[in-house]
Amino acid sequence: MRPPSGSLLQVALARPIPTLFDYDASAFPQVEPGCRVRVPFGRSEVWGIAWGWRADADLDPARIKPLLAVDTRSVPLPASWRALVDFVAHYYQQPIGEVAAMAAPPAISATRAQRAVRRLRATDAGRAALDALPARDVGRKLITALISAGSLNEGELRALSARAGAVMQTLLERGLIEIALADAPAEGGHALGTDQASALAALLERPGYAVSLLHGVTGSGKTEVYLRLIETQIAAGRQSLLLVPEIALTPQLQARVAVRFPRACLHVMHSEMSDGARAMAWAAAQSGEADIVLGTRLAVFVPLPRLGCIVLDEEHDASFRQTEGVRYSARDVAIWRARAENVPIVLGSATPSLESLRHAIDGRYRWLRLTTRAGEASLPTVKLIDTRVQRAEEGLSTPMLKAIEQRLERGEQSLLFINRRGYAPVLSCPACGWAASCTQCSAHLVLHAVDRRLRCHHCGAEGPVPRACPTCGNQDIQGYGRGTQRLEETLASRFPAARLLRIDRDNVRGREHWQQQLDLIRSGAVDLVVGTQLLAKGHDFPGITLVGVVGADASLHAADFRAQERLFAQLMQVGGRAGRAGTAGEVLIQTAQPDHPLFAALRAHDFDGFARSQLAERAQLGLPPHGFQIMLSADAPELALATEFLAAARRAALALDVGGVRVYDVVPMRMVRRAGRERAQLVVESRSRPPLRALLIPWLDNLYRLRLARGLRWHIDVDPLEV
Repeated sequence: MRPPSGSLLQVALARPIPTLFDYDASAFPQVEPGCRVRVPFGRSEVWGIAWGWRADADLDPARIKPLLAVDTRSVPLPASWRALVDFVAHYYQQPIGEVAAMAAPPAISATRAQRAVRRLRATDAGRAALDALPARDVGRKLITALISAGSLNEGELRALSARAGAVMQTLLERGLIEIALADAPAEGGHALGTDQASALAALLERPGYAVSLLHGVTGSGKTEVYLRLIETQIAAGRQSLLLVPEIALTPQLQARVAVRFPRACLHVMHSEMSDGARAMAWAAAQSGEADIVLGTRLAVFVPLPRLGCIVLDEEHDASFRQTEGVRYSARDVAIWRARAENVPIVLGSATPSLESLRHAIDGRYRWLRLTTRAGEASLPTVKLIDTRVQRAEEGLSTPMLKAIEQRLERGEQSLLFINRRGYAPVLSCPACGWAASCTQCSAHLVLHAVDRRLRCHHCGAEGPVPRACPTCGNQDIQGYGRGTQRLEETLASRFPAARLLRIDRDNVRGREHWQQQLDLIRSGAVDLVVGTQLLAKGHDFPGITLVGVVGADASLHAADFRAQERLFAQLMQVGGRAGRAGTAGEVLIQTAQPDHPLFAALRAHDFDGFARSQLAERAQLGLPPHGFQIMLSADAPELALATEFLAAARRAALALDVGGVRVYDVVPMRMVRRAGRERAQLVVESRSRPPLRALLIPWLDNLYRLRLARGLRWHIDVDPLEV
């Protein structure tokens, strides 16, 4: 339907301005909201998204510029998608054009969408021929990807290589790959335990909007409950959205879903996909072809016209929160979307966030419990090693070394967890006290022994390791502390016959290599694994019976009020990798504070007790989830510029005189300097949400009017995770 005569088209443009822009679209009768349009902006021409219509009665016609073009090849974005973007822009007070640009896919055409639907898989002949293909052969790469995932659509395969299209056709002709047939038999799920069956029954009670917290211990079979729920959606002709916090978790889950539902159209979506692959996945979802979309936080925006349910795994994970660019929480956006589209949403975790747990306690969420592990597996035994008594040689105590040795003798695997990359966090001179520091950040450079480099883990700056102290000339400079590389060196020296694998972000080169490393662990091809938080969640390693934790004490007394919540979740998650296949598992934690209440709760697997004590503390202090926060941050070439802007912002907030709101003083951020910019912050807090909302919009209106010093940038963060 055409708009009333004289109406103007409102367009969302990727500009840091919290408004839509008006244009005369009278020359383009085919334009409609959701279309991509080209418009003049200043002295340039830019693409934007048509948003809606408005009357032009109050505007000077001479100031209205005309629309320049409409992208008729792209599929318009639906009204539900625009409503979701509107919510994010309004709730998080982010410029609507920047939200739209972040959430929108690359341009989608109908022909590209059709190519995304056909799924392929490796044949038995392809599996047999794999070893005969050269290591760098594109065909080998495609077949390997198909074997790992079970099946992939053509768009996903094309994203692996520029030559994938031609090679795919050759492999099809040679019979090394084939189209995944619709009558392929599905793999049946495991028999549900009592808790799982009860949880599934509760999820199926009401088909409309409801938030359910699926709180299950590690290894309790939460994924099987997800799959049973998705199975009912497929049978009813509805689509499912399955969200995970990290790209690293998608291959394993993708393979499991593909094998379980070979007749379903499954698409994966994450930020590391090529524009072409992402556009095709988006098109299949928006057209209704996709039955299941599996993705990271960005997938929360994908339109699904037949949406039946949303599942958000590891709901507590901080990766669901975007902290750069447009700030938002994919978990909370998913909950709003479920309500807007009247579908159920499941939040799953072994260690729920305190926000979700409080909603469950208060009855706002259904609280579904899985209290035991699936099958015959039992929870691992958690023991503490007091490093005040048991001296740790090169980071590993005698009890830890003996436990590793016992596993090696029994042919079992061990995982050593240390959440610090590199060899040593500090390179220092014992003679004069010099320490290698980043010139761009308020941080030390980390020593990486593998290639003899110093690296900043915050801005990426790096340089060679000096031969001598640059201050006093002492040649005996040393690395202090330890990271994954140093722990790997210690284990290699202590157990030279063991097959050792280190997994961290320095040692993982792309999705295919990551999958190969996971396969090595699952196949039993390694004995000892040294890893960071990459291995702490979502992975099932049946051969691991021992998890050793090194360096856990560092987070016990951090300034962030959420530090203990994060540490407890991290340790419970990584400990949950042990003993998942029926063999008894053990978790050993080295600590100099064995009497700390957090460790007592871990030993007892008492998440409820730990969480309720944390909730009580926060209730006393008015901290989330018993309070609400907004953080305004600023960065500039000089700290004074950032603090002056924030001081003016603070005066503006106080002048509004909103009751029930506390405006804190301006303070430098914990890491003051990062990537060459000085940073400060201002926190506003309230015991309830309405006073904050009453302050926020008029306050931001004032902030947009403030004169900014050259080079200064500011950001608003509603419900920040770190303050």
